[in-house]
Amino acid sequence: MTFSIAATDGSGRFGIAVSSSSPAVAARCAHLRDGVGAVSSQNITDPRLGTALLNRLQAGYSAQEAIDAVVQESPAVDYRQLVVLDANGGSAVFSGAHTLGVFGEGRGANSVSAGNMLAHPGVAQVLCDAFEASAGELEVRLMAALRAAVAAGGEAGPVRSAGLSVVSGHGWRDTDLRVDWHDHPIAELETLVDVWLPQRQDYVIRGLDPAASVGYGVAGDER
Repeated sequence: MTFSIAATDGSGRFGIAVSSSSPAVAARCAHLRDGVGAVSSQNITDPRLGTALLNRLQAGYSAQEAIDAVVQESPAVDYRQLVVLDANGGSAVFSGAHTLGVFGEGRGANSVSAGNMLAHPGVAQVLCDAFEASAGELEVRLMAALRAAVAAGGEAGPVRSAGLSVVSGHGWRDTDLRVDWHDHPIAELETLVDVWLPQRQDYVIRGLDPAASVGYGVAGDER
């Protein structure tokens, strides 16, 4: 019931875009850490595995080594699907024996993807192909991947939630957008991206150097 892509633009930014037929998918599946990488823990989801995988990456494991270690330690891992992109661009995917429906995975030079309950297995590779063929901000490229996956058939059933998150080395997710329940969540997510991107750097400056931040003309913020 989920498809996702983890990707980097090569500048130290890491991002995840994810969509599902279930509500609030990004709250459970998307895991990012500055300088470490990006992970999606999906299918019959255990969010704890996202943290476990990032901890392994931070300890110096490659993407494949991290998955191998976490799979070995997780007793219910046959119900999980895991997607990992490490800081060196290495990638790995695990799909347990009880992964739901039609499932698949995709790889690109700077991306990795996976999905379950897909219209066909090739949807996962479409995510990476679209990302690698795109240009611009990482958020824009991740949205291009989601749109392409939907156009290629997407999930076997309707999609109801979507999310997109990015870390850039600031100590928090400088983009963290979610549509938790909507008839057209990917289109709604793209609207949020369009609203957010022109303001993103202003909010980064507010966190790092508030004296240099710009005001927005609202009451109490006239600068």
